[in-house]
Amino acid sequence: MRESMNLSIKDWAPEDRPREKLLAKGTKSLSDAELLAILIRTGQKNESAVEIARKILVLVQNNLNELGKLSVTDMQKVKGIGEAKAISLIAALELGRRRKLSEIQQKQKISGSRDAFEYVQSFVEDLSYEEFWVLYMNQSNRIIDQVKISQGGVSGTVIDVRIIMKHAIEKLASSIILSHNHPSGNLEPSGADINITKKIKQAAEFHDIKVLDHIIIGEQDYYSFADERIL
Repeated sequence: MRESMNLSIKDWAPEDRPREKLLAKGTKSLSDAELLAILIRTGQKNESAVEIARKILVLVQNNLNELGKLSVTDMQKVKGIGEAKAISLIAALELGRRRKLSEIQQKQKISGSRDAFEYVQSFVEDLSYEEFWVLYMNQSNRIIDQVKISQGGVSGTVIDVRIIMKHAIEKLASSIILSHNHPSGNLEPSGADINITKKIKQAAEFHDIKVLDHIIIGEQDYYSFADERIL
């Protein structure tokens, strides 16, 4: 279909002009579909960008968290979304994720399991596979560094205790927090999760380093070994 046949913003009905609505009433007045439509820019014959945006949201059951997980190929399943538009949408969603990460990283100090969860979640929240991260901290519980130790499949990842300790010693860390995500959403620790935590804790104690917690990250919630008193 030629571009000249597409519906541009100026051709939309007044109620489907999100740019004008944003200027007049601010960003909070726009629906999720209207915000996406601004990025999509043009619709197609007999279908506005707002209507195409609604179809994208239907694809993820109106869940913006799931929207952030879509690939370029996934987005192109919606009629009216080509590669260029899909890339624009994914880039905008990534900027939103990085903004959230920037706000979290300004804290730097970990005061409890919730702080650790929010910090690491920003790295792993959209992943369909497991990653194992370690936060290395000084005596004031301020983060010295965060390191991805390993990356695995949907159901697990391999962790080398020696690598974790090597980083801790090199960074002169006083304590560490272990963390990994469960893409399935099941927060209960597996037998392997419990066993590796014990091994890391034993190795850390030998070097006078404390393991403060092990956080398992789900979609919007987490499991804390320290809070459950099994650390």
